[in-house]
Amino acid sequence: MTINMNDFIRTNGELAQAVFDEIRAISASPAPGRGVTRLGYGPVETAVMARLEEKGRELGLEISHDLAGNLWMTVPGEDRTLPALVCGSHADSVFDGGNYDGLAGVAAALLAAKTMKAQGFTPKRDFCVVVLRSEEQGLIGSKAMMGKLSEEDLDRRWRPDAPTLGESIAACGIDPAPLVSGKPVVDPKRIAAFMELHIEQGVRLDMPEGPRVAIVTGIRGLVWHRTIECVGTTAHAGAIDYPYRKDALAASMAFLTHMHERWADRVARGEDLVFTTGILRTPDAGTFNKIPGYVAFSLDARSLSNETLSSFYDEYRREAQRFGEAYGVEFRFDPVGRLVAQKSSSELIGRLHRAADELAVPVIEEPSGAGHDAQTFGLEGIPFAMLFVSNQNGSHNPDEAMRMEDFLAGAAILTRAAIDFDR
Repeated sequence: MTINMNDFIRTNGELAQAVFDEIRAISASPAPGRGVTRLGYGPVETAVMARLEEKGRELGLEISHDLAGNLWMTVPGEDRTLPALVCGSHADSVFDGGNYDGLAGVAAALLAAKTMKAQGFTPKRDFCVVVLRSEEQGLIGSKAMMGKLSEEDLDRRWRPDAPTLGESIAACGIDPAPLVSGKPVVDPKRIAAFMELHIEQGVRLDMPEGPRVAIVTGIRGLVWHRTIECVGTTAHAGAIDYPYRKDALAASMAFLTHMHERWADRVARGEDLVFTTGILRTPDAGTFNKIPGYVAFSLDARSLSNETLSSFYDEYRREAQRFGEAYGVEFRFDPVGRLVAQKSSSELIGRLHRAADELAVPVIEEPSGAGHDAQTFGLEGIPFAMLFVSNQNGSHNPDEAMRMEDFLAGAAILTRAAIDFDR
């Protein structure tokens, strides 16, 4: 079976645009929001999944749902005893976010299924389009599918005024108990590989003259602290001389500036590492004439190398201790969060490169700094690979944009690789 790029664009553009337009209309944020809001296991996400299921039925796909509420739409294969090739992404969004984060991957997988059905192609094994729930809250739908949620996950709230995740899951008619059992509700051995198309959430692909599609080499591991407290002594700004100060803000700024420099040193040595302090705040009662006795900040460090990530984090903790002693303050850390770095399957990367070459679509390779459901599959020993397509105006915001020609180029590569999976 062959794929002509011009034919693929001509025959699939209409369906892709319909998916994007219809889902945007279903999930438009309430005013004054300008983006989309489809929160995980909420009524809007459920409505979105119902419309995507209708699209699957219109294409003649077999429909099923797993016990975590994820949607499966299948092109039956010749040998249904073989583990399936699975493609897809997530249905939810952040609050007042963009329309293409997640949805582009679902639409691309639907185009692959449509192409198989339209050309009368029967894959050797089942080809499954999966629509996963609640990725934005921490890969919840895919983790639930593997029975890997915790009771703490179920007690979390997306927003302070929202129900807990467990309450939201139960409101969808889903029993949360199997999802925290540690036992998968979908057998990982029944999945041969997972491929996901996603908008790039960086800027590399939106550069003039460069490729607009990337093959993802892996997903960076993550170490984070939501809250690190620096505790000193609040005092009068004019009355306390330098030797007697326990200035939490000065200590925090010196420490964070030092760690930013250590990050730059590691990057200069060729290490893959990104480091962010996304939050830095003093108490509401702080004023210009008080020495800050308290500061809270955060940590987000990521790398494709688990060794680099652990080394940087260990250094971060040591330096916090050193700066605390030097400034007479104490750094207190909340429980650390970790995600293991995952490398894409070299075999699947090769397949995607061959598909891109056959379609004459230029590509580059790059890592993913953001987390994706593909990580969950990788942790279960399932080979995975990802494609990025260029997006404009950033991600997780109402102005997120994606050129249709870029999307269709990525979707064509995914489709070609899926059709050739057993070649």
